[in-house]
Amino acid sequence: MYIHLVKPVVDRLLALIGLILLFPLLLLLALCLAITTNEKPIFCQQRIGHRGKLFQLYKFRTMTNARDQTGNLLSDASRITPIGRWLRLTSIDELPQLVNVLLGDMSLIGPRPLLAEYAPVLGIHERHTVLPGITGWAQVHGRNHLGWDQKFALDSWYIAHCSFLLDCRIVWRTLLVLVDTSPPAVSFNDSISPQ
Repeated sequence: MYIHLVKPVVDRLLALIGLILLFPLLLLLALCLAITTNEKPIFCQQRIGHRGKLFQLYKFRTMTNARDQTGNLLSDASRITPIGRWLRLTSIDELPQLVNVLLGDMSLIGPRPLLAEYAPVLGIHERHTVLPGITGWAQVHGRNHLGWDQKFALDSWYIAHCSFLLDCRIVWRTLLVLVDTSPPAVSFNDSISPQ
């Protein structure tokens, strides 16, 4: 009952409150990004959502579209802006996803949505039985330092145990992760394909 009835209502209500309260900050960041990148401050990318449906995920732009003489994009390290690096470090680049939550494409908490290019590989996977989230059980257990197997195992555990108290715990742990600047104790290989 919680995951299908209560959670979507709470998600949208909190997303609306968050967007209203954070509007001045979001506007300021959008202006700074537009000036520093000379591009639209919001980056859109297709992701896999609930039941495998594709949707447009919104993030603050953290990189330029700088290209070499042959027209190929430069490396990520060359294209990331100083403000973009800070936005990623603090995860503030994810705040525009509150709009995705308001639209019903995402939840505040759930498995992170995968890139659309993985759709043919995964089909309708167990992780697509719930809305993808801005943060989740895998994010508070290592985030990008986990391999695909670890992420998928943590996502499966979350889906099986989803509850209001667990979501509150994830929100609390997300806040702790965001303020903790120390490197993770263990780093895992992240090159395994999501199969």
